Amino acid sequence: FTALNETDGTSRLIIFAFTFTSFFIAVFLNCTLILIIVIEKTLHEPMYIFLGNLCVNGLCGTAGFYPKLLSDLIVDTSSVSLRSCIVQSYVILTYGMGEITNLSVMALDRYLAICRPLYYHTLMCRSTVLKLLMFIWMFPCCIGLVIIVMAASNPICGRYIDKLYCGSFVLERLACQTQLPEAIIKGMFFFLLNILMGFMFFSYVKLILACRRSKLNQKKFMSTCVPHLVAFSNFMILSLLDSSHTQFNVNLSQTLQHFQSALILVIPPFVNPIIYGIKLSPIRTYT
Repeated sequence: FTALNETDGTSRLIIFAFTFTSFFIAVFLNCTLILIIVIEKTLHEPMYIFLGNLCVNGLCGTAGFYPKLLSDLIVDTSSVSLRSCIVQSYVILTYGMGEITNLSVMALDRYLAICRPLYYHTLMCRSTVLKLLMFIWMFPCCIGLVIIVMAASNPICGRYIDKLYCGSFVLERLACQTQLPEAIIKGMFFFLLNILMGFMFFSYVKLILACRRSKLNQKKFMSTCVPHLVAFSNFMILSLLDSSHTQFNVNLSQTLQHFQSALILVIPPFVNPIIYGIKLSPIRTYT
Protein backbone atom coordinates (compact mmCIF):
# COMPACT_ATOMS: atom_id res chain seq x y z
CA PHE A 1 0.00 0.00 0.00
CA THR A 2 1.21 3.51 -0.82
CA ALA A 3 1.00 6.82 1.04
CA LEU A 4 -1.91 8.04 -1.15
CA ASN A 5 -4.40 5.84 0.72
CA GLU A 6 -4.66 8.53 3.39
CA THR A 7 -5.69 11.20 0.86
CA ASP A 8 -9.39 12.08 0.48
CA GLY A 9 -11.24 12.13 -2.87
CA THR A 10 -11.29 15.91 -3.36
CA SER A 11 -7.59 16.23 -2.68
CA ARG A 12 -6.92 13.40 -5.12
CA LEU A 13 -8.74 15.26 -7.91
CA ILE A 14 -6.82 18.47 -7.24
CA ILE A 15 -3.48 16.63 -7.12
CA PHE A 16 -4.42 14.72 -10.29
CA ALA A 17 -5.10 17.97 -12.19
CA PHE A 18 -1.79 19.53 -11.19
CA THR A 19 0.13 16.27 -11.72
CA PHE A 20 -1.28 15.66 -15.20
CA THR A 21 -0.55 19.26 -16.22
CA SER A 22 3.05 19.14 -14.99
CA PHE A 23 3.50 15.71 -16.65
CA PHE A 24 2.29 17.06 -20.01
CA ILE A 25 4.44 20.21 -19.79
CA ALA A 26 7.58 18.27 -18.77
CA VAL A 27 7.19 15.81 -21.66
CA PHE A 28 6.46 18.63 -24.14
CA LEU A 29 9.45 20.76 -23.07
CA ASN A 30 11.96 17.90 -23.10
CA CYS A 31 10.70 16.48 -26.40
CA THR A 32 10.83 19.95 -28.00
CA LEU A 33 14.43 20.48 -26.92
CA ILE A 34 15.47 17.01 -28.10
CA LEU A 35 13.74 17.54 -31.45
CA ILE A 36 15.49 20.90 -31.99
CA ILE A 37 18.91 19.35 -31.24
CA VAL A 38 18.25 16.39 -33.56
CA ILE A 39 16.91 18.45 -36.49
CA GLU A 40 19.32 21.40 -36.46
CA LYS A 41 22.73 20.27 -37.75
CA THR A 42 24.43 23.35 -36.27
CA LEU A 43 23.61 21.94 -32.81
CA HIS A 44 25.36 18.62 -33.48
CA GLU A 45 28.17 19.57 -31.10
CA PRO A 46 29.24 17.82 -27.87
CA MET A 47 27.60 20.37 -25.55
CA TYR A 48 24.19 20.06 -27.23
CA ILE A 49 24.47 16.28 -27.65
CA PHE A 50 25.03 15.95 -23.90
CA LEU A 51 22.15 18.36 -23.29
CA GLY A 52 19.89 16.16 -25.41
CA ASN A 53 20.89 13.17 -23.31
CA LEU A 54 20.05 15.12 -20.16
CA CYS A 55 16.55 15.71 -21.56
CA VAL A 56 16.18 12.01 -22.48
CA ASN A 57 17.16 11.12 -18.92
CA GLY A 58 14.57 13.60 -17.66
CA LEU A 59 11.93 11.82 -19.74
CA CYS A 60 13.00 8.51 -18.17
CA GLY A 61 12.48 9.93 -14.69
CA THR A 62 9.15 11.42 -15.76
CA ALA A 63 8.01 8.07 -17.19
CA GLY A 64 9.05 6.27 -14.01
CA PHE A 65 7.13 8.60 -11.69
CA TYR A 66 4.07 10.24 -13.25
CA PRO A 67 2.08 7.34 -14.84
CA LYS A 68 2.00 5.30 -11.62
CA LEU A 69 1.10 8.34 -9.53
CA LEU A 70 -1.70 9.34 -11.93
CA SER A 71 -3.13 5.80 -11.89
CA ASP A 72 -3.02 5.75 -8.07
CA LEU A 73 -4.90 9.05 -7.92
CA ILE A 74 -7.92 7.72 -9.84
CA VAL A 75 -8.46 4.57 -7.75
CA ASP A 76 -9.81 4.33 -4.21
CA THR A 77 -7.08 2.10 -2.79
CA SER A 78 -3.51 2.72 -3.93
CA SER A 79 -1.34 -0.38 -4.01
CA VAL A 80 1.58 -1.70 -6.01
CA SER A 81 2.81 -5.22 -6.67
CA LEU A 82 6.34 -6.17 -5.66
CA ARG A 83 7.34 -6.61 -9.30
CA SER A 84 6.04 -3.16 -10.26
CA CYS A 85 7.76 -1.65 -7.25
CA ILE A 86 11.07 -3.22 -8.29
CA VAL A 87 10.71 -1.91 -11.86
CA GLN A 88 9.85 1.61 -10.69
CA SER A 89 12.74 1.53 -8.20
CA TYR A 90 15.15 0.63 -10.99
CA VAL A 91 13.88 3.34 -13.36
CA ILE A 92 13.99 6.07 -10.71
CA LEU A 93 17.40 5.01 -9.37
CA THR A 94 18.81 4.92 -12.90
CA TYR A 95 17.33 8.37 -13.54
CA GLY A 96 18.97 9.82 -10.42
CA MET A 97 22.40 8.39 -11.21
CA GLY A 98 21.95 9.30 -14.89
CA GLU A 99 21.43 12.91 -13.86
CA ILE A 100 24.77 12.83 -12.05
CA THR A 101 26.67 11.22 -14.95
CA ASN A 102 25.10 13.63 -17.45
CA LEU A 103 25.96 16.70 -15.40
CA SER A 104 29.50 15.46 -14.70
CA VAL A 105 30.17 14.94 -18.43
CA MET A 106 28.69 18.36 -19.21
CA ALA A 107 30.97 19.88 -16.56
CA LEU A 108 33.97 18.16 -18.18
CA ASP A 109 32.95 19.49 -21.58
CA ARG A 110 32.70 23.09 -20.33
CA TYR A 111 35.96 22.77 -18.37
CA LEU A 112 37.83 21.72 -21.52
CA ALA A 113 36.10 24.38 -23.66
CA ILE A 114 36.97 27.27 -21.32
CA CYS A 115 40.11 26.20 -19.44
CA ARG A 116 41.75 24.17 -22.25
CA PRO A 117 40.36 25.77 -25.45
CA LEU A 118 43.41 24.91 -27.61
CA TYR A 119 43.00 21.20 -26.87
CA TYR A 120 39.19 21.09 -26.85
CA HIS A 121 38.56 19.83 -30.39
CA THR A 122 41.43 17.37 -30.12
CA LEU A 123 40.24 15.91 -26.83
CA MET A 124 36.49 16.15 -27.44
CA CYS A 125 36.57 14.26 -30.74
CA ARG A 126 33.87 11.94 -32.09
CA SER A 127 35.26 8.82 -30.38
CA THR A 128 35.53 10.64 -27.04
CA VAL A 129 31.93 11.82 -27.30
CA LEU A 130 30.76 8.26 -28.02
CA LYS A 131 32.72 6.92 -25.02
CA LEU A 132 31.25 9.61 -22.77
CA LEU A 133 27.73 8.80 -24.02
CA MET A 134 28.33 5.14 -23.18
CA PHE A 135 29.50 6.15 -19.72
CA ILE A 136 26.45 8.38 -19.22
CA TRP A 137 24.08 5.44 -19.76
CA MET A 138 26.05 2.29 -18.88
CA PHE A 139 27.23 3.47 -15.47
CA PRO A 140 23.75 4.19 -14.00
CA CYS A 141 22.05 1.27 -15.80
CA CYS A 142 24.57 -1.34 -14.61
CA ILE A 143 24.99 -0.02 -11.08
CA GLY A 144 21.24 0.49 -10.72
CA LEU A 145 20.64 -3.10 -11.82
CA VAL A 146 23.11 -4.48 -9.26
CA ILE A 147 21.63 -2.40 -6.42
CA ILE A 148 18.01 -3.27 -7.23
CA VAL A 149 18.75 -7.00 -7.70
CA MET A 150 20.46 -7.08 -4.29
CA ALA A 151 17.58 -5.18 -2.65
CA ALA A 152 14.93 -7.37 -4.32
CA SER A 153 16.65 -10.59 -3.24
CA ASN A 154 15.87 -9.89 0.44
CA PRO A 155 12.68 -11.35 1.97
CA ILE A 156 9.91 -8.73 2.25
CA CYS A 157 8.16 -8.20 5.59
CA GLY A 158 6.66 -4.70 5.24
CA ARG A 159 3.53 -3.81 3.28
CA TYR A 160 3.32 0.00 3.54
CA ILE A 161 5.32 2.52 1.48
CA ASP A 162 5.62 5.94 3.13
CA LYS A 163 6.46 7.69 -0.16
CA LEU A 164 4.63 8.45 -3.39
CA TYR A 165 6.85 6.07 -5.35
CA CYS A 166 9.08 3.03 -4.94
CA GLY A 167 12.83 3.38 -4.62
CA SER A 168 15.83 1.33 -3.56
CA PHE A 169 15.63 2.66 -0.01
CA VAL A 170 11.93 1.77 0.08
CA LEU A 171 12.80 -1.84 -0.80
CA GLU A 172 15.39 -1.83 1.99
CA ARG A 173 12.80 -0.66 4.53
CA LEU A 174 10.32 -3.30 3.40
CA ALA A 175 12.92 -6.07 3.72
CA CYS A 176 13.06 -8.26 6.81
CA GLN A 177 16.82 -7.72 6.96
CA THR A 178 19.70 -6.62 4.75
CA GLN A 179 23.03 -8.36 4.32
CA LEU A 180 26.41 -6.79 5.16
CA PRO A 181 27.94 -7.46 1.68
CA GLU A 182 25.00 -5.60 0.15
CA ALA A 183 25.64 -2.57 2.34
CA ILE A 184 29.37 -2.63 1.47
CA ILE A 185 28.76 -2.85 -2.29
CA LYS A 186 26.18 -0.05 -2.16
CA GLY A 187 28.60 2.06 -0.14
CA MET A 188 31.27 1.58 -2.82
CA PHE A 189 28.87 2.58 -5.59
CA PHE A 190 27.68 5.71 -3.80
CA PHE A 191 31.31 6.58 -3.04
CA LEU A 192 31.91 6.61 -6.83
CA LEU A 193 28.89 8.89 -7.26
CA ASN A 194 30.31 11.23 -4.62
CA ILE A 195 33.57 11.33 -6.59
CA LEU A 196 31.62 12.41 -9.68
CA MET A 197 29.84 15.12 -7.72
CA GLY A 198 33.16 16.24 -6.24
CA PHE A 199 34.57 16.42 -9.78
CA MET A 200 31.64 18.62 -10.85
CA PHE A 201 32.21 20.94 -7.90
CA PHE A 202 35.95 21.11 -8.66
CA SER A 203 35.27 21.82 -12.36
CA TYR A 204 32.94 24.73 -11.63
CA VAL A 205 35.38 26.19 -9.09
CA LYS A 206 38.13 26.07 -11.74
CA LEU A 207 35.77 27.63 -14.30
CA ILE A 208 34.86 30.48 -11.97
CA LEU A 209 38.54 31.13 -11.20
CA ALA A 210 39.40 31.09 -14.91
CA CYS A 211 36.61 33.55 -15.66
CA ARG A 212 37.94 36.03 -13.14
CA ARG A 213 41.15 36.33 -15.18
CA SER A 214 39.61 36.75 -18.63
CA LYS A 215 36.68 38.74 -19.99
CA LEU A 216 36.38 36.29 -22.90
CA ASN A 217 36.07 33.40 -20.46
CA GLN A 218 33.49 35.39 -18.50
CA LYS A 219 31.38 35.72 -21.64
CA LYS A 220 31.68 31.98 -22.37
CA PHE A 221 30.84 31.13 -18.79
CA MET A 222 27.75 33.34 -18.69
CA SER A 223 26.46 32.04 -22.02
CA THR A 224 27.11 28.29 -21.63
CA CYS A 225 28.03 27.40 -18.04
CA VAL A 226 25.38 29.22 -16.01
CA PRO A 227 22.61 26.79 -17.11
CA HIS A 228 24.85 23.84 -16.14
CA LEU A 229 25.61 25.41 -12.78
CA VAL A 230 21.92 26.10 -12.11
CA ALA A 231 20.98 22.53 -13.09
CA PHE A 232 23.77 21.10 -10.90
CA SER A 233 22.84 23.26 -7.89
CA ASN A 234 19.16 22.46 -8.37
CA PHE A 235 19.79 18.70 -8.42
CA MET A 236 22.17 18.79 -5.43
CA ILE A 237 19.75 20.76 -3.25
CA LEU A 238 16.83 18.47 -4.15
CA SER A 239 18.99 15.38 -3.51
CA LEU A 240 19.88 16.66 -0.04
CA LEU A 241 16.21 17.37 0.71
CA ASP A 242 15.20 13.88 -0.40
CA SER A 243 17.99 12.12 1.52
CA SER A 244 17.17 14.09 4.70
CA HIS A 245 13.93 12.09 4.88
CA THR A 246 14.95 8.84 3.17
CA GLN A 247 18.27 8.21 4.88
CA PHE A 248 18.45 10.47 7.92
CA ASN A 249 14.79 10.24 9.06
CA VAL A 250 14.30 13.97 9.62
CA ASN A 251 10.94 14.50 11.34
CA LEU A 252 8.52 16.31 9.03
CA SER A 253 4.78 16.27 8.54
CA GLN A 254 3.65 13.48 6.20
CA THR A 255 2.33 15.93 3.59
CA LEU A 256 5.66 17.78 3.55
CA GLN A 257 7.55 14.48 3.32
CA HIS A 258 5.55 13.42 0.23
CA PHE A 259 5.99 16.83 -1.38
CA GLN A 260 9.71 16.91 -0.62
CA SER A 261 10.36 13.38 -1.89
CA ALA A 262 8.63 14.14 -5.22
CA LEU A 263 10.56 17.35 -5.92
CA ILE A 264 13.66 15.58 -7.29
CA LEU A 265 11.47 13.82 -9.89
CA VAL A 266 9.33 16.86 -10.74
CA ILE A 267 11.63 19.91 -10.76
CA PRO A 268 14.69 18.89 -12.91
CA PRO A 269 12.73 17.50 -15.92
CA PHE A 270 10.48 20.56 -15.77
CA VAL A 271 13.06 23.29 -15.12
CA ASN A 272 16.14 22.09 -17.08
CA PRO A 273 14.63 22.54 -20.58
CA ILE A 274 13.42 26.02 -19.60
CA ILE A 275 16.84 27.06 -18.27
CA TYR A 276 18.72 25.84 -21.33
CA GLY A 277 16.09 27.09 -23.76
CA ILE A 278 16.22 30.60 -22.32
CA LYS A 279 19.96 30.91 -21.69
CA LEU A 280 21.56 29.17 -24.69
CA SER A 281 21.13 31.53 -27.63
CA PRO A 282 21.42 28.88 -30.42
CA ILE A 283 18.49 26.95 -28.91
CA ARG A 284 16.56 30.14 -28.13
CA THR A 285 16.89 31.14 -31.79
CA TYR A 286 15.17 27.96 -32.99
CA THR A 287 12.44 28.05 -30.34
